[in-house]
Amino acid sequence: MPAAKATGIGKRRNFPVTARPAFGIAMAAARGMASCIARAPLIAALGTLILAQAWALWQAPAAWYPDAIQVRLAPGGAVTLGAADLAATRADAAHLQLRRDAAGAWHVLNLSSGRPAGVQRVGVDVRLAGALLSGAAAFQAGGAVFTVEQATPAFIIFQYAGHGWRYDGATLYRDGGAQPPCADAALGSRIAALWNRAVPRFATLSTPLAVGGHVHCGNRIGVPALPPGAATVARSNGHLRFAAGPFDDGGAALLTHGPSGVTDARRVEVPLAGVASLSVAGTRYTVSDLSGEVLTLAPARHVALYSEARTPDTASPAVSWHWRQRTPWWQAGTGQGRLAAGALTVAIVIALVIAPATALAGVPSSAAAIGPMAERMAVLSAAAIAVLAAGVAAMAAQRSGAPPAPALSLLLAVTGAALWLAPPGRITAPVGAALVLAMAGLLMQLELGLAAPDLAGLRHYHKTAALLAVGSAIAALWRLWRRRFARALDQRSAEWALAALTAIALAALGAQALWGDETGVFDVQPVELAKLALAALSAHGLALHLGGRPERGWRWLALAAPALLFCALLAMALVYVDDYSPLILLAVWAGCIGLAYAAAARRVLLGCGLVAAALALAVGIWALHSGGPGVLARLPQSFYADRFQVWLAPADHPHTGQQWLQGARAIAAGGWLGADRMLGLRTAGMPDGAAAGIPAVQDDFAPSFFMYRHGLLCALLLWAVQAALLGGLLRQAMACHRRAVLAQGFRPAWRERLHCFLLCGGAAFLFGHFLLSWGTNLAIFPVMGQPMSFMSAGGSHVLFFLCPLLAVSMDAVQPS
Repeated sequence: MPAAKATGIGKRRNFPVTARPAFGIAMAAARGMASCIARAPLIAALGTLILAQAWALWQAPAAWYPDAIQVRLAPGGAVTLGAADLAATRADAAHLQLRRDAAGAWHVLNLSSGRPAGVQRVGVDVRLAGALLSGAAAFQAGGAVFTVEQATPAFIIFQYAGHGWRYDGATLYRDGGAQPPCADAALGSRIAALWNRAVPRFATLSTPLAVGGHVHCGNRIGVPALPPGAATVARSNGHLRFAAGPFDDGGAALLTHGPSGVTDARRVEVPLAGVASLSVAGTRYTVSDLSGEVLTLAPARHVALYSEARTPDTASPAVSWHWRQRTPWWQAGTGQGRLAAGALTVAIVIALVIAPATALAGVPSSAAAIGPMAERMAVLSAAAIAVLAAGVAAMAAQRSGAPPAPALSLLLAVTGAALWLAPPGRITAPVGAALVLAMAGLLMQLELGLAAPDLAGLRHYHKTAALLAVGSAIAALWRLWRRRFARALDQRSAEWALAALTAIALAALGAQALWGDETGVFDVQPVELAKLALAALSAHGLALHLGGRPERGWRWLALAAPALLFCALLAMALVYVDDYSPLILLAVWAGCIGLAYAAAARRVLLGCGLVAAALALAVGIWALHSGGPGVLARLPQSFYADRFQVWLAPADHPHTGQQWLQGARAIAAGGWLGADRMLGLRTAGMPDGAAAGIPAVQDDFAPSFFMYRHGLLCALLLWAVQAALLGGLLRQAMACHRRAVLAQGFRPAWRERLHCFLLCGGAAFLFGHFLLSWGTNLAIFPVMGQPMSFMSAGGSHVLFFLCPLLAVSMDAVQPS
């Protein structure tokens, strides 16, 4: 022992204090270099897509838009404004009229029946269409006069055609009873009608009363002299409003009789005093300078772009424009937009300084390598918080009407992606494939935005980049919290979290049913959160079921909650979506999760039955397509039958099938190498009205634009990355199942099974999105409105489903 002590054998070698920092830095640099080499293919793919976005911004031609529109009127003057005067791409040729009375006060009159203008006063949006029925004596549609007996904000009672009618904003009653449903009513409309009769008024779904046609049914009053839907009565901001309907041909004189006389419901003039903003066909104008002869309108959102600053195409000398150039590197704003853009820039700079350093350094093997692990995690937490603040600032800037420049959104997306490459934990194959898909989707949305003819074309790019950063930051903070405080997932804690997630998802679905529509509520799609909750709850239930000896837990959460969420999603799909794609998506998920259960539980008959059902469905689709339109000739006319007819014979339905036909022409024009024969490099950032004009190109037909711009060769690469994502998730799920089989004890086995089925459920939903989207664009299925994950514009899908799924993928790498 003395000899050993003298020579230092068996004792840890001590370096001089001055050499320890240098040694730690050298070891960190070596680990960072090794990490970079291992991730070289991924970094190369991401770098290529980032450079492609920068190239598109560099090639984008100069574009100009009006920063301020000034209208000069003398007292008693009036001017009619349309799309050419207002730079509103969706406005009519004569959309509204501005007038000054003798006292100099400004008034606005809506002239469009299809897209009525609106004003915002004290935070409330009011459409300039129709008139309130409160206190009215009668209202008239064409020659039909409806005598009002009682009119309140909540309901109206009136007489027409010898019958007594009552309408409360949801249900129309004739002589005390609800009318039977119309013969052409969809299943969702019938379910909504039954719901409105069964629940209290505050929980009813707003369903308008339609006037016109030949039949009294549902919420429709038949007036043979008028086309169906010529006039409507609907609930608006807590009041019942009578207005021209979407099918008004302009020949019906829509009048409201009040105590003060007769008011034309299509010509309602309102004063601009107290109005903060004016909206015209999707374009919002901030109103200012109401006291003088010049009224200033500052446009935002859907503002037309021009190749040069010139005199506007308007015949009115009262209108003048102040021009501003759109620049991809910095977007100047005013007020809240400028403040948000400044905060965004500062947060991005901080994140760019911190995130790459932590991403390249790797995880130290010992505390002495580069410092305590707590300090490293604190640095990464600061980076995640900075990225989170940047994403929130970007969303605030966009909401204020002054979105950040595309270059800032690109930097924001890069910092969000860098958080996935940073420690703790090694990056997984699904996360790497997902990052490549996310950057490819951002490239496509950027190209779509630059090709659009209005300023709002880039809104999807800004929103996706911001929400990707927010979701990545939250996922990074969650991973850091799990590593620091909660290494092992506890069943009771997981059940509390699942219960909270279920409650939030059901509340969000209820809010959409009460105040939203098919597009969501409050700019959020609650369906995405509900899909995540459904996958998590089902995984928990299956993990408990296969455990053999479940511990004490909330049995209702494992049994009733998934069924409740599934029924809620099914009801939302039937009521709000005029499509069957959500039903197919749920069916794909149910079949895949059933197949995963059959494989885990070794239920051979169940697995064979599910595979046989899928093969039978594929054969049925092939037989239906081969049979031609004659197969559906005997079906009654309906929305779904029309979709199938367009799918089987698109040339016979050029109007209703224009979406598919334009997409097919775009794919054919793209060929193997893209429309420019250089994989889209030559036309990156260039305007292209033909492809950008495909209906819903940013959502349903995004793959058609991708193949048009970048060719079938890039589409094959995209399919390979999507397959790698799905295969990586399934491989992780199989690894979790193997660890569950070998685990000692119920808790470790339950955790691994939870990860296994959650990854399978997430992969099933992703597979459903990919299948339906490619099937729609390639005419394998009828046209169905289901966006493609990562590629289509869908901020809620990124934030509420994709980022949590990737976080679970990262968490499932290391056994608990």
